[in-house]
Parts: sequence; C-alpha cells; structure tokens
Amino acid sequence: MLIRPFTSTDRTAGRTHRVLVKVSAFAAAGLLLAACGSSAPKPSPTTTTTTTTTVKPAAVALCPLTGTPAPGNVVPQRPAIAIKVDNYSLGPAPAEARPQSGLDYADVIFEEQVEGSITRYAAVFQCRQAPSLVGPIRSARWTDVQMLSQLGHPLFVHVGGIIPVIQTVDASSLVNVDLGTHPTLQENPPGRYAPYDTYTMTKFIWSAISAPAKAPSPIFTYSRVVPPGERVSQVHLDWSGTSDIYWRWNAATQTWLRFYNVASASAPNIQPDILTDGVQNQAQNVIIQDVSITYGPWVENSQGGLEAESHIIDNHGTAYVLRNGTMIAGTWSAGPAGTPTIFLSKTGHPITLAPGRTWVEIYPSSAPMVATPAAAPATTSGAG
Repeated sequence: MLIRPFTSTDRTAGRTHRVLVKVSAFAAAGLLLAACGSSAPKPSPTTTTTTTTTVKPAAVALCPLTGTPAPGNVVPQRPAIAIKVDNYSLGPAPAEARPQSGLDYADVIFEEQVEGSITRYAAVFQCRQAPSLVGPIRSARWTDVQMLSQLGHPLFVHVGGIIPVIQTVDASSLVNVDLGTHPTLQENPPGRYAPYDTYTMTKFIWSAISAPAKAPSPIFTYSRVVPPGERVSQVHLDWSGTSDIYWRWNAATQTWLRFYNVASASAPNIQPDILTDGVQNQAQNVIIQDVSITYGPWVENSQGGLEAESHIIDNHGTAYVLRNGTMIAGTWSAGPAGTPTIFLSKTGHPITLAPGRTWVEIYPSSAPMVATPAAAPATTSGAG
C-alpha cells in the first residue's frame, strides 16, 4: 500500500498483379517449324514480366486530446472548449451540483481545488460528439489559466468571477466566454435552482464565438504499451469532506471508475459518481499531479474564503499516472504558458497514456493519497 500521509503544510497489402506473358501459340508453332528445318524467320525471344502495384493503407486521423480515431477519420478544425462545472454537494445526488451533465463526452477533465477545499472541474471538449447539455456551470478561478493555457487558445466558458480573476483570464491566451454576458448561450433545465441551473451546449459556443478554426496540439503522448509500474486496484484522494474521491480500476470496461464518499471517514458511504444520463464518471487515464497551493490575497466569497492558487506554469512536482490497472510514479514539469506539461517516469522516460479520456487531478501536494495494491492473481498447481 502506498500511503502519502497528510501534512499540515498544505496525465493492402498492395494488390500484386502478376502478368504472365505466356509463349504464344504462334511462337510455339515457329519453334516446331524450326525443328523441322523451316526457313521461316525465328520469332524474337519473349520475356515474362511481373508488375507490382502497392496501395498504402489510408492514414488514421487521431483526435489530438485523446489519441483515438477521429469521427469519420476527420479531426474537427475547431478550438477546444473548456467549461467550468460545479462539483459541490453535501449529500448523495441529487443535491446541489450533482448529478452533472455532459462530462462523459469530454476529451479531458481537469479537477482543481477552490476555496473551502471544495473542487470544481474544467471539462474540455474538442473532437467527440457534442453533448446536449453541459453543467451546472460556475465562475472562473485563478488556477484555470494555469491548467488550460497548454491548450493554446481554448474557449473558456464560465459564469462570472471576481474582478482580478477575470483580468487574469483576459490577459491570458484563453478566450473569455462569460455566460453572464452571453445569456443567449445559456440553458436552464427544469428541476434545477440557482446557482446550479446554468447550462450550455458546445454547439452554441462553437457557432457563436469567433475563433481561429484550428484544432489544439496534443498535450499528452499515447501508446498501447503500458509503462512499468505498480498494479493497483484503487486510489483514494481525500480532498475534503465534500470531495472525498475513490478511483477504482474496472477490468471489464478498461477504465478507472469514479466514486465519492458522502458520509465520513469513520463511517464511509461510498457511492458511484453518476451523471444525469446514468453514466458513471470514468476515464482510461487518471493523472494525479501534485501541486503547491497558496491562498489569497483575493477573497472569493462572502464567507471570507481566500482564492486557492495552484502553481503549474514554470513549475514541477511529483506525479502519478493511472492506466490499465497500473500506477506509474514519476514527475511533472511545466514550462511557459502555451507549452504542455511533461510527465516522466522515475527513470526519466516519458509516461505514455492509453488512448482515451484523461482525468487530471490538480492535487494539493500536502493532501493524503492512499493506493491499494491489486490482489495477486490466483495460481493453481497441476497434479504430478
């Protein structure tokens, strides 16, 4: 069991045509006449030729943020959309933000800590089929620029934010799409109440917001080969009382399934993290990116909660990558804004991901993490 204790310092064959030019009947007759002493001219020699035509297989277009084949073998030439989605809940769903909508269509999901140690998501859409609704959508945070700048110029969808945060977004490479100033892009589904009732559709955003028709560059590397690591069945990330998270490997789906605890550590009540369409949150890859978090100087809410700032750009730290039932320990490093975060194993080799969705946990470096080793496979002995 890997335990990181809590400390107080709180990713045709080408068809081969074989053309055999046979000796013609006339040539054969000529040879027969020659054998009989005929004075007829001898035919010129006939050669056998082989013509080979190689047809190359069509190239497979891959989605830049998942490494999976693009729909119709065409990568959509459009920017990524990053939508801030709430995750606050004091009890089992339905309560407050849960269950959310549209996350099962995202290419990448970032989870960040905000004030009060609650978490929020930035769900990134680019290549896959567009969901009908995404939400509930909440306000921007300082960390969003740190997480999302590596996507180039994503359309950043949120509902408001404090003035210094909005100024930070406007000064970054993110395209500021504030639904508070774009009411026609909002949807308010029945059964929801403010502030958990603001939703949108990705097709609204792509059609309404002017942006270069260009897909983002990949931010991860992919391979079907699993890097060396430790076989684990579960990883427990205890963000807070409202975000006590469990990732469990499911061999049948070949994904990590997300669960959360809605009770207490002493009497846990662990529930599957289910979306409105009945799908459980899951990913082929989970990246636990340990970051240094500072608080303030800005106040985020009326209760005096200080802005949580996760420092990623021009920084580095410890990382754990979960894929194919394996946990690969290593490091992460990020350069200037606009460059992807690099994940390396302890031996200095790039940690490749499984093609598919990736969930990135921007996790406080001082928070506890417990990994449960997978059970050893059963063995049998034959009779001698």
